[in-house]
Amino acid sequence: MITIGIDAGTSVVKAVAYAEDGAELAVVRRPTQVEHPRPGWAEQDMTEVWDAVATTVAELVSTVRQDVSALAVTAQGDGCWLVDAAGDPVGPAMLWNDSRAAATAGRWAETGLLDELFAINGSVGFAGLPHAQLSWLAEREPARLAAADKVLTCGGWLYRCLTGRLAWDVSEASNPFLDARSGAYSGEVLAKLDLEWARRLLPDVVDGPDRVAPLSEQAGRRLGVPAGTPVVLAAYDVVSTAIGAGTTAPGQACTILGTTVCTEVLSDSPKLERSPVGMSLRTPMPDRWMLAYATLAGTEVVEWTCRMLGLPNPENLTELAVHAEPASRGLLMLPYLSPGGERAPFYDPRARGSLHGLSLEHGPAEIARACLEGLALVIRDCLDASTAAPTELRLTGGGSANPLWRQVIADVTGLPVLRAADAQSGARGAAVTAQALLSDRPIADVAADLVGTAEPVLPITAHRDRYEDAYARFRAAREAARAAQWFRPAN
Repeated sequence: MITIGIDAGTSVVKAVAYAEDGAELAVVRRPTQVEHPRPGWAEQDMTEVWDAVATTVAELVSTVRQDVSALAVTAQGDGCWLVDAAGDPVGPAMLWNDSRAAATAGRWAETGLLDELFAINGSVGFAGLPHAQLSWLAEREPARLAAADKVLTCGGWLYRCLTGRLAWDVSEASNPFLDARSGAYSGEVLAKLDLEWARRLLPDVVDGPDRVAPLSEQAGRRLGVPAGTPVVLAAYDVVSTAIGAGTTAPGQACTILGTTVCTEVLSDSPKLERSPVGMSLRTPMPDRWMLAYATLAGTEVVEWTCRMLGLPNPENLTELAVHAEPASRGLLMLPYLSPGGERAPFYDPRARGSLHGLSLEHGPAEIARACLEGLALVIRDCLDASTAAPTELRLTGGGSANPLWRQVIADVTGLPVLRAADAQSGARGAAVTAQALLSDRPIADVAADLVGTAEPVLPITAHRDRYEDAYARFRAAREAARAAQWFRPAN
């Protein structure tokens, strides 16, 4: 018997077959298309996403040729995936990186409303969340809203395609509509957003055994899996990925080194008293919250630096950076290169990157190393913002394969760094959640059996003073840039 973990990312869908002992048997991938019909818009055809998932799973099943014990789904988060009363799409999905509602989210930030909401839901909103996108639709496309029966996310949409059920996983509902403490929809949040009218669009929130539903006859025929097979709606990708990396105990932290760098710490409280930045996401583990800080720039900064230095790939950047001394002889990079500014560990749509301390003494090696160090300093900044005092940091995502970067992150954060042994941490986290629910075991126990990590990378003591100084200068440079309005004025 196998468990199939489905990880539907923004650009790639992956289906992974796991044996009962957790061994990865096979992976099948399919690309998905993101459309940009207007500047700042990011959309996907919902039916095409489902087709990609169905085709991927069907190929996996025909390849492995073993009975399927369960299907577990995780997916890209946020966005606005509208369906009608029949459960069919009402137009294309608006994605998490769609910025058409930026003006709405900007007004909420300027008036202090987002800070007020943080005290309730523990999360700071932005343009890619359903609250901002529903507000935009109400103003610009009211007929589309009138035709909609429910607003889903990508994971919820795939769950509907697999089971016919309309639901949100509790981690996705956390941001922005839940009361962080109770786990129920907050009438106060809806009222403050002037979205009380949208309550009819919000589906049931599922957690625990309610995450499980039977595979429908129609979906079963497409996938080649018997109808009635359990389907588990796992937490959305950032939470499932952390679980798949083994982040299951308070004090453990995880950083996803991907297109964005998402740093998370598992906590036994939502910590609503901390500075209003980031997200407090309920997890499939009872009374556990993931304090998550998803930046807007990650490995794209590495790719940009490669282009600026004329390097063909990130491996060449590492080969160059290794020739520079730790802390790059005083050179700092503020890696806020996203056109959308930054949202973690501070919110500023005008934030822009820069090099500080540059002189004729610096060369390509220092710039290459400053790139890796700048992103590591952002991770340290996010960990400090969580106020959770983590004891270790687990790494996953494509960037975690870089040994120099792992060492730099350990040196900058002062934490042991463990790399997830599994390249498909999101799918594995979904599968861990499924096996835990179906066997009635704690997720932490199942993860201990099924998740592996490489040997930890320990901080080098001789580097710590240099990086403590670099971190202090990094924070000072960022705040000076904001105070002096060096960040680009808002359009």
